[in-house]
Amino acid sequence: MGTMPADTLELLRRVTQKSGFCGGRPCIRESRIRVADVLEMLAEGVGETEILADFPDLERDDIRACLVFAAKRAAHVEVAA
Repeated sequence: MGTMPADTLELLRRVTQKSGFCGGRPCIRESRIRVADVLEMLAEGVGETEILADFPDLERDDIRACLVFAAKRAAHVEVAA
């Protein structure tokens, strides 16, 4: 796999994950807004505008970061034993 474009890396920097913070789950910019929550809202058909209204601290690029993060996780290959 090649290197990631700079804008992709910049988006991924928005996703933070710390032990003991939000149960170690990935969050947006060290907030308590979890990546999974944003992804679930998108999957339920909630629009970007509504998500941004529900979470005033969230930015449009944060939503994009969640999508990039999920795509990278889904592309990660694990070898089954």
